[in-house]
Amino acid sequence: MELDPLLLGRLQFAVNISFHILFPTITIGLSWILLYFRIRYTLGRNKPDGDVPNEHWEYAYYFWVKVFALTFALGVVSGVTMSFQFGTNWPGFMERAGNIAGPLLGYEVLTAFFLEASFLGIMLFGKQRVSNRMHLVATALVAIGTTFSAFWILSLNSWMQTPAGFFIEDGQFHIESWWAIIFNPSFPYRFMHMLLACLLTAAFLVAGISAFRCLRGVDGPATRKVMKTGVVIAAAIIPLQIFVGDLHGVNTFEYQPAKVAAMEAVWETEQGAAFTLFGFPDADARTTHAAIKIPYAASLVLTHELDGEVPGLAEFGNDHPPVAPVFWSFRIMIAVAMAMLVVSWWSTWQIWRGNDFTVLTMRVLSWMTFSGWVAVLAGWYVSEVGRQPWIIYGQLRVSEVVADHAGGTVLTTLIAYTLLYGFLLISYVAALRHLATKPSRSMLESQQPGFTGGGLTHG
Repeated sequence: MELDPLLLGRLQFAVNISFHILFPTITIGLSWILLYFRIRYTLGRNKPDGDVPNEHWEYAYYFWVKVFALTFALGVVSGVTMSFQFGTNWPGFMERAGNIAGPLLGYEVLTAFFLEASFLGIMLFGKQRVSNRMHLVATALVAIGTTFSAFWILSLNSWMQTPAGFFIEDGQFHIESWWAIIFNPSFPYRFMHMLLACLLTAAFLVAGISAFRCLRGVDGPATRKVMKTGVVIAAAIIPLQIFVGDLHGVNTFEYQPAKVAAMEAVWETEQGAAFTLFGFPDADARTTHAAIKIPYAASLVLTHELDGEVPGLAEFGNDHPPVAPVFWSFRIMIAVAMAMLVVSWWSTWQIWRGNDFTVLTMRVLSWMTFSGWVAVLAGWYVSEVGRQPWIIYGQLRVSEVVADHAGGTVLTTLIAYTLLYGFLLISYVAALRHLATKPSRSMLESQQPGFTGGGLTHG
């Protein structure tokens, strides 16, 4: 069987980025939640806060700092591996677009990674070594650093999706305007969409693990407060995420209509196009079997007119993405978002009513611990698979920049990466489960009469 190095190279990069993206989505969102915990502790030190002393916010902080550090480490390792692949599997990309991609990646390291790595040490080991004010500053700087990281990476990715501010000379991309490159047409929407996705991912992780601890009877001080915090953050953000997602979709329709045609499985240009809730796209027959549609909905959302025109895939010849992966990924993302909306609002309604969470609610929250991962991966598949066959949309094809490796070589490394990342992912989830289920010594001490505080390992 002949092995296609282009297809295998794409699969290998997909495996790498799918594994890597799981961890920054947590650290970016969790860093801001940790800052909230630290602020709550700082504002109310040694003062009661309802039925939970403010010192308990520090217990929560140190428990989740451990989760943050573990997640950060895996994100760094997988990120370095992924960046190497630009040289090993896609050397043509850096040869052609290195003048733009290189500096943007460098800015991410200089303004974000060093900031995160430096001050994370204070967050982990600063207890009784630095002042509380310094601890608070360190937490804020790490949160800012993670956001800077997202800024530069999303700027580069968005430029590859909607290139601007460049000119081509002798086959190489050169800078015409850094401002136009960084703030390219899709960047504001992608950046906000990703930041909100990170906050949602972290919020459901926090709420889910806290619910799991409560169900297991190993919840420590402030666990229920933390669970409520995660739920309220999710309930507040998910409507905003849906709104930003709609703006992002309209922007994509303007600059990448072939991607939208694949998302909606619109085969021929239509006036008053329907939105397909469910169906089975058939690229060979150029139809969607068993389709359940909402009339005029696609045109209304994309053009804000009932009879608005939506270009079909036939308009783009062979320069359009594979339909089925984009079509299904988009619907998975939407389905998970709707589930997040229902669960977070239902849980917040229980809080508003003054009721404690029911066992059923906590079980659902526990089941949805990693729901953010599912939505983020589905969204990234829509974005990245939907860009095909271009690596720089409309300017440079993926097939033009792939390395000239033997198919067997790429297959071997693909299998190795998949096995390694599968092992690391299982280990990561197991580590989180261990942290969530094993009562710490300090928690046991906190349950003794006369306990006054001092433990650092639970929330």
